[in-house]
Amino acid sequence: MISDKRIDSGKAFDWGRTSKEYAKYRDIYPKEFYDRIVKRNLCVKGQKVLDLGTGTGVLPRNMYQYGAEWIATDISKEQIEQAKILAKSQNMDIDFRAVATEDIAFDDESFDIITACQCFFYFDHKKIMPKLHDMLKKDGKLLILYMAWLPYEDEIANKSEQLVKKYNPDWTGGGETKRPVNIPDAAYEYFELEDHEEYDLKIPFTKESWHGRMRACRGIGASLNEDELKRWDIEHRNMLDEIADENFDVLHYAAMAVLRKK
Repeated sequence: MISDKRIDSGKAFDWGRTSKEYAKYRDIYPKEFYDRIVKRNLCVKGQKVLDLGTGTGVLPRNMYQYGAEWIATDISKEQIEQAKILAKSQNMDIDFRAVATEDIAFDDESFDIITACQCFFYFDHKKIMPKLHDMLKKDGKLLILYMAWLPYEDEIANKSEQLVKKYNPDWTGGGETKRPVNIPDAAYEYFELEDHEEYDLKIPFTKESWHGRMRACRGIGASLNEDELKRWDIEHRNMLDEIADENFDVLHYAAMAVLRKK
């Protein structure tokens, strides 16, 4: 279990409880998301990449085709287990390790790129920034990635988010608007911002895949008890039956920040 006063008012959550749903429903980044990374010559052949907070390995598995050598870590053993299963099923040679980012230890100048997708805000930045700096090669890059639905512009996202708040009032994962990746002050001692970009995306879902994606979020599957989950499940499905067609898009935005090692 993880408890952090910065997140959900300290309410405990455990990604291991939702790993199967995460593996099935959270691999939703479109081709454009990866194309914008490759366009910057990041995570490509000839580079060694460390992916932090990899979850079920979504980023390294989807970028494996571009030829980089990947090591990927996550605090959750259950997430890493799912990542290994998925990578093996696709004959991918990715080194997955269950370890908290704060406890990672690699030799200096081990990596060309370090990535953090959908997870950077969870870390103890004062502790990890000097480590990330030292693990990167000269002129190495730290790539921070994020994607979120836009509840003030999309009805389905808005109503689903309201239902999360009904069952988990302390959840702080909602209310997103399009904005640059938040770079903590601790980063600027070791890195300089090289590039950033924010852009809209329409992500396709079915009722089942959107329901699964919402169940896999921190405020639901990772933190509610069994009874709460059953009640949320019924109410969310009923809500979708009332307002959504079987197939629909949900408006999201994506953001990236590229930091160069000083």
